[in-house]
Amino acid sequence: MKKYNFNAGPSILPQYTIENTAKAILDFNGIGLSLMEISHRSKDFQPVVDEAEALFKELLDIPSGYKVLFLGGGASLQFCMVPFNLLEKKAAYLNTGTWASKAMKEAKLFGEVVEVASSKDANFNYIPKDFVVPADADYFHITTNNTIFGTEIRTDLDSPVPMVADMSSDIFSRPIDVSKYNIIYGGAQKNLGPAGLTFVIVKEDALGKVSRPIPTMLDYRTHVKDGSMFNTPPVVPIYAALQTLKWLKELGGVKQMEKMNLDKAKILYDEIERNKIFKGTAVPEARSIMNICFVLNEEYKELEEEFGKFAAERGMVGIKGHRSVGGFRASTYNAMPKSSVQALIDCMQEFEKKH
Repeated sequence: MKKYNFNAGPSILPQYTIENTAKAILDFNGIGLSLMEISHRSKDFQPVVDEAEALFKELLDIPSGYKVLFLGGGASLQFCMVPFNLLEKKAAYLNTGTWASKAMKEAKLFGEVVEVASSKDANFNYIPKDFVVPADADYFHITTNNTIFGTEIRTDLDSPVPMVADMSSDIFSRPIDVSKYNIIYGGAQKNLGPAGLTFVIVKEDALGKVSRPIPTMLDYRTHVKDGSMFNTPPVVPIYAALQTLKWLKELGGVKQMEKMNLDKAKILYDEIERNKIFKGTAVPEARSIMNICFVLNEEYKELEEEFGKFAAERGMVGIKGHRSVGGFRASTYNAMPKSSVQALIDCMQEFEKKH
């Protein structure tokens, strides 16, 4: 039976990435050694890091003065690295969900944190508007896509201070104006590669402004200076990420990817609105095109477990919603083909006919 991978992360990867990485794990570039056993400082691997950074800059049109880092620790480590390096007196945070809340909690260890707005009052089903960012803040932090609640900030906000963004789950899904940000970071395991890699796009002249001492490994300058090679980086995930970047370039880049993602999201949201059994959880203007969350209408609520089994029997994997929302979640990341989304729609329609 064909499987349709809607997991929220680790999640679906392009077949191109999987096949090329598998080959390199058996024999990297014909050198007779596995990618898993070569030195990260070898002449064979350095070009991988160099090309990955170059493609990052090309695909996202990153201006000069920025460095792309490949680190470990996940986005969760960045929750403390960001304020460690940037927060001198005050930082502003937009609270749009679980991960934004966790980032804000860490920042409070380093200085004053202003919550400019929150959508917690409605279980984070919308993106707050009309908030004020303090002009004296060292930075303004946003989480652009909220995987648990299915909301997304799909434009680069205007801010009186430089922004920092957690783009773990929507990086490369649309064009972004990197010049508005001091730091963009994220875990790779949504739209880029397997778990174990964290990317950081950092503006170099934003660093070195805080008065506190920073431990060596938590100082971005350490990794800028050593080109992500201060300690052993996640070699296999970096190679896999490079394959995804190549695949993305072949497809036509982020503008083409955005077009494809909007198309996938539209057909699924249209079905959720049409189908008598289901309803979406996020307000329409805040809907994510990466994580589409839906529940059963009240009169069909008792069918939730049955639909989960019904979908699993038809190859749907990973559609159970997060416990904070319940219901179901279809993660339609870059690597998800439209045909898989259509298969889920067919499944929903078949279930509707049954009931």
